[in-house]
Amino acid sequence: MHKVFRLALREYVAAVRTKAFLLGLVLAPQLMSGGFLGMMLTKDQVDTTDKRVAVVDRSGALAQSLVDAAQARNDKEVHDKATGKKLKPAYLIEVVPPNETNVESQRLALSDRVRRKELHSFLEIGANVLHPPKDSPRSRVEYYAKSPALDDMRRWIEGPLNDQLRQQRLREAGIDPAAIGPLLERVSVDGLGLTAQDAKTGEISKARRGNVAEALGPAIVLQLLLFILFMMGAAPLLQSVMEEKTQRIAELLLGSATPFELMLGKLLGGVAVSLTGAAVYLLAPVLVLTSLALTRFIPYHILPWFFAYMLAAMFMYGAIFAALGSACVEPKDAQALQLPAMMPMMIPMFLLGPVLKEPNSAMAIWLSLVPPFTPMLMLLRQSLPEGVPAWQPWVGLAGVLACTVLSVWASGRVFRVGILMQGKVPKLTELARWAIRG
Repeated sequence: MHKVFRLALREYVAAVRTKAFLLGLVLAPQLMSGGFLGMMLTKDQVDTTDKRVAVVDRSGALAQSLVDAAQARNDKEVHDKATGKKLKPAYLIEVVPPNETNVESQRLALSDRVRRKELHSFLEIGANVLHPPKDSPRSRVEYYAKSPALDDMRRWIEGPLNDQLRQQRLREAGIDPAAIGPLLERVSVDGLGLTAQDAKTGEISKARRGNVAEALGPAIVLQLLLFILFMMGAAPLLQSVMEEKTQRIAELLLGSATPFELMLGKLLGGVAVSLTGAAVYLLAPVLVLTSLALTRFIPYHILPWFFAYMLAAMFMYGAIFAALGSACVEPKDAQALQLPAMMPMMIPMFLLGPVLKEPNSAMAIWLSLVPPFTPMLMLLRQSLPEGVPAWQPWVGLAGVLACTVLSVWASGRVFRVGILMQGKVPKLTELARWAIRG
């Protein structure tokens, strides 16, 4: 085993001493969280250019209410009251008399004004919108713009338009809109955790208000961290093995070690790289949260499972990457195999939303028991407040360990044949034959 450990140390030192590793260690979390950070930093960065919309009101009852609502919005929301800085675009409503003789000609003329940027958009209010008959085109409200689906103004218009319609219908029914307001007042539903009783004192503790960051933060962070560590420790093995093979370095190494010892040394080196990253990424947040007295955000009960899944999955994924690297004969082969090899790590990232929403659904349970997906999906489910039945993590871990043993065994057989083979790239059927027959 001393040969294996020497090879692992060589692989580890070669990885961590590079500038790429140090930059990746710093930049990877920032890149993974860049989307959330970008949304936070740019949420207030909006185009403040005024937007003019033409309103063709065929009902004759709603255009003025839009003018008044836009004016009220412009007075209250467009400028900062303290500094006078413009924060949002002003909405300018231009009322256009309807052309009943040639509707399409009027639509074309207004569309041309939008194209010339004289208007941002235009709105058509149907004649029967106040009392709409079923499926009548005259009861529709239609918004025309270059990009109506993502238009903030279209969403804003729905508010004052429906408020005015509601008030007019109440008046026609003989009901004072001012009197009906309190009857329709909404109440919020506060999210609270469960109450508990202290086993020693018998005191019943009050339920704490639910916190989105506390509930979902650890689950999402650990999911992203696992993905980063797999990319840091396992994925580079494909390129590393391919380079040593094409440069004939592997042939020299095989003079003093067996192919399986060489592959195992590389796997241990990759695992050590991941453990280094995990130590950095976990230790710093724990120290910060502890110093801020926010230890409730630290999922201590999940950390042992985190390391168990990470170690098992690193051997599983690393063996696959090493075996595929041994089958490559030039860099473009490695590039072609990189994405398919990464799919078992990427699929759980695509399932993040559905599993967060329903962690104990049938789909989430069965997918988290599929060994290639278990490390990320089972850990995600365990990190959520709902938790999982006690048997599922153990069954999932057993499946991952079994799959890891099978992957290392099969990859070792592929590695033994592929590391010394030159010429054309073997097909998938040949790789499968190597794994079965050696």
